[in-house]
Amino acid sequence: MNSVVIVESPAKAKTINKYLGSDYEVFASYGHVRDLPAKDGSVDPDADFHMLWEVDGKSASRLNEIVRAVKGADKLILATDPDREGEAISWHVLEVLRAKKAIKDQPIERVVFNAITKQSILDAMKKPREIDVGLVDAYLARRALDYLVGFNLSPVLWRKLPGARSAGRVQSVALRLVCDRESEIERFVPREYWSLIAHLATPKGDAFEARISAADGKKLGRLDIADEATATALKKAVEASDLKVSSVEAKPGRRNPQPPFTTSTLQQEASRKLGLAPNRTMQIAQRLYEGVDIGGETVGLITYMRTDGVDMAPEAITAVRSLIGSDYGSRYVPESPRKYTVKAKNAQEAHEAVRPTDPTRSPKEMAKRLDEDQARLYDLIWKRTVASQMESAEVERTTVDIAATGSGRAIELRATGTVVTFDGFLALYQEGRDDEEDDETKRLPAMAGGDALRRDGPVSSTQHFTEPPPRYTEAALVKRMEELGIGRPSTYAATLGVLRDREYVKLDKKRLVPDDKGRLVTAFLQSFFKRYVEYDFTAGLEEQLDKISNNELDWKEVLRAFWKEFTGAVDATKELRVTEVLDALNEILGPYIFPAKADGSDPRICPTCGNGRLSLKLGKFGSFVGCSNYPECRYTRPLGGELEGEEGSAAGPDGVKVLGVDPATSLEVSLRAGRFGPYVQLGEPVEKEKPKRASLPKGWSAADLDLEGALKLLTLPRLVGAHPETGKPIEANIGRYGPYVSHDGVYANLDSAEEVFTVGLNRAVSVIAEKKEKRGGRGQAAAGRVVGDHPEGGPVTVHAGRYGPYVKHGSINATLPQGSDPETLTLEQALPIIAAKAASGPSKKPARKAAAKKAAPKKTAAKKASTKKTAAG
Repeated sequence: MNSVVIVESPAKAKTINKYLGSDYEVFASYGHVRDLPAKDGSVDPDADFHMLWEVDGKSASRLNEIVRAVKGADKLILATDPDREGEAISWHVLEVLRAKKAIKDQPIERVVFNAITKQSILDAMKKPREIDVGLVDAYLARRALDYLVGFNLSPVLWRKLPGARSAGRVQSVALRLVCDRESEIERFVPREYWSLIAHLATPKGDAFEARISAADGKKLGRLDIADEATATALKKAVEASDLKVSSVEAKPGRRNPQPPFTTSTLQQEASRKLGLAPNRTMQIAQRLYEGVDIGGETVGLITYMRTDGVDMAPEAITAVRSLIGSDYGSRYVPESPRKYTVKAKNAQEAHEAVRPTDPTRSPKEMAKRLDEDQARLYDLIWKRTVASQMESAEVERTTVDIAATGSGRAIELRATGTVVTFDGFLALYQEGRDDEEDDETKRLPAMAGGDALRRDGPVSSTQHFTEPPPRYTEAALVKRMEELGIGRPSTYAATLGVLRDREYVKLDKKRLVPDDKGRLVTAFLQSFFKRYVEYDFTAGLEEQLDKISNNELDWKEVLRAFWKEFTGAVDATKELRVTEVLDALNEILGPYIFPAKADGSDPRICPTCGNGRLSLKLGKFGSFVGCSNYPECRYTRPLGGELEGEEGSAAGPDGVKVLGVDPATSLEVSLRAGRFGPYVQLGEPVEKEKPKRASLPKGWSAADLDLEGALKLLTLPRLVGAHPETGKPIEANIGRYGPYVSHDGVYANLDSAEEVFTVGLNRAVSVIAEKKEKRGGRGQAAAGRVVGDHPEGGPVTVHAGRYGPYVKHGSINATLPQGSDPETLTLEQALPIIAAKAASGPSKKPARKAAAKKAAPKKTAAKKASTKKTAAG
């Protein structure tokens, strides 16, 4: 019997083909084979949400190959990934095959496997099922919702909020989380408090520390010593007191290991411990899932990495417990296997946690077969998995209360300590922390009630101020989204990527900071589309989608209810005037746009004319602050106010801030404000020779830039080394669309601007190879793909040209700037490139005119020939 098997990736197809043998032919779909065209009408609410699907240009030839194979096959087996997206891809492939009449009476089976190992594949083939209609319906509903929100909300933003790029059902809510945290920080009022620490010693001379815990019969909390006078009085009282141990309490406790990784916890921990962005984590995990060559056979090293389940297969648990016993001893193996449950909202536990396919493959052994990042991530997954089945750590928490008497005041102090009496899982693994607090335990010396203590130095009295809540790291934002039930595990990395690509947020010291555009979009949506950026509403919609997947709700009923209210909200903005938009934004963003002044004066009074009122203004290229007396008063400034020469700004009155002198050239290094943002410059122009300049990359703050950072930027491009295969140079640089490495015409993106200065040859070769190999896949761009509709009408497409990638709109072909990636190019990035090309005028018309003139002699020649013929006649 000849069976055709459909998987997603070519690497997976090659491996599975070896496992299954000659009776099977395995083809790759290369991810999604069709999608909704990026134009109006792809989802038609008036036709009961009919969806118009379009086959990707690159997928057409592959599908034709699959069609030919299926027509001659005895069976079709759909073996795409075991998640919602995988189910949808199988459905799409089947729909295309039916439309092309490739399916006759062949049986159709759907199989899923959680790991690419021979045993997993063979076991899956024995358990076929039908396509899960509930999962497909949930996919259709989610895809329709995302389309309807994006294609109806984004045009409202373009019309009413110039400079805004797009809005999305999940991305806008994630952006609101970042913006709300920033507003919290700005509203925060620091509160003064003092801490008192007594340095004491036992009768045996063992030193330790104790904090004041009560005074005059009243318990003292962390913030209760509110000023220096109170602190000084308490300090004197402690120093004038006799100190004696009043009680010692020791309580045994246990610390339990964390469950093995889900998609979100893997992204969080890889961010904390390895410094990897979520999308980078998923790229590396995909490679580990697809496998490496071991003994001439490609074997998947980890199970499927898109999951929110925390359970493991019984055989995997058995293997892990056996490993723990052999490596650590029976003391580290619990009496019974640990079972975990998910606490997050909307969790789907149908799949296993992310774990090694074979725990006996140690990280040390696998490191020889993996690149550096793959080895680090495999090590993290392996340790977390093994630790999850280890015995709990045993601790002893000791509390010592101390009485201070003799000063005329009743003072109490307290010392605490935690001692690990058995390390258990801590021998292998300990989870990272977002707050970066020191989690080490401290031991207290032996003491007993009634022991007299002595001071081992003066009492420390320290002033503190409460701090605002920290900005989100990428890991913390993923965690918060999961807690609220916003988005799905497979979408977290993509959502964060969109926020960065749209320049709505930037990374500053690994923390997410909302950009001006992001804050404006969020304020606009909160003013006019409040319901659709509410956390509970978005989470509730996810719950409905989960009910659809469980066949508890009809997907079109959900769409009808959503569309009825949503289209009303969109229609209500059609008559919205610009003044109404500005009033709403000024109200919500007032504390940010017009921060309070130290002298208490009105922050909205124009500093130039003195009687005009400052307000947010909407220009062709974005938003700014301007005076109400325009055009008489032309005062303007950006929202952030950087490099404006005002009090507290980064630059002087001429917009130039001198950072220092370059020791290599003795030239002055300055920070300047340019048309396209801040940049650094080395020296001054000499005759017609321009000085060296470098723009600040995304995420770099002009206010925080120092000489060292400026000199690093001015060294770019940086030579990484020679490619080991071609001998040609590899360079690292920062382009208009971010950091990248380049080699022989190939440009591959890097994760951060900082990596440009540290990337080594191995990493550079690896990302360049990945870029060359990248073909299709979920969300992958392809030559000739539509990136969206131009505001003036007509599609905007990206193509692979003979002289490099370019974008096209109508008759305009515009080459992409150096360093840009055609596979991730968005409509918002394409539009200014097309506009610049259009502004430069047509480049081919002169050539056409020349060609027309050259054609004229042919007519003369023909005329002469005709004359001769007549004469001859």
